[in-house]
Amino acid sequence: MTPPVFAHGHLRLYLLSLLAEEPMHGYEVMQALEERFGGTYVPSAGTIYPRLAKLEAEGLVSKTADGRKTVYSITDAGRAELAARASELDGIENGVTDSVRRLADEVRSSVNAAMKTLRADLASAARESRNEAKDATRSERAEAKNSQVDSRGQLQEAELAINEFRHQLRADLRMRVVRGELSAETVRVLSEGLDEVRARVELTLRDDAQ
Repeated sequence: MTPPVFAHGHLRLYLLSLLAEEPMHGYEVMQALEERFGGTYVPSAGTIYPRLAKLEAEGLVSKTADGRKTVYSITDAGRAELAARASELDGIENGVTDSVRRLADEVRSSVNAAMKTLRADLASAARESRNEAKDATRSERAEAKNSQVDSRGQLQEAELAINEFRHQLRADLRMRVVRGELSAETVRVLSEGLDEVRARVELTLRDDAQ
């Protein structure tokens, strides 16, 4: 289980630091947090709005209406608390850096695991196809042997394609992490895309075996 990004009470102080830079809508606060984490941490509305409401109740934040939206601003009391806890905020910033690094490592591990699973599934399907060929008649075995040769060639091409995809995508993902541009949405799309590709390949393999 992934440990929490913020220790107890730290998110509260971090929200004050964001609002000290400029007033924001609640959604803009969530976007600012996502950007600080390079997209590896996306806070939910259920996490942010209750804390903003508590800060308002404590007199550290005020809110004003802006059309349908609510703008949150830090108060003088909020700035005073922020100044009093400046050294603590520095520690939180260091913790955020460590959290971004940890979450980026988890993203890389997740992508690598997905690629390994896809390759294992392809290899497993190929083995099943070869085992079924062994039960064929002599004439069918001769035909299956030629088919196996072709299948092995196709498997090699498939593995080359997988490796090329893995290396290129891994390089792209690492570059995005370095730039702080890798988002959770990208990882979700990648995971769902790999699941879809695997399902379609398995369906094709079953059709070929019939």
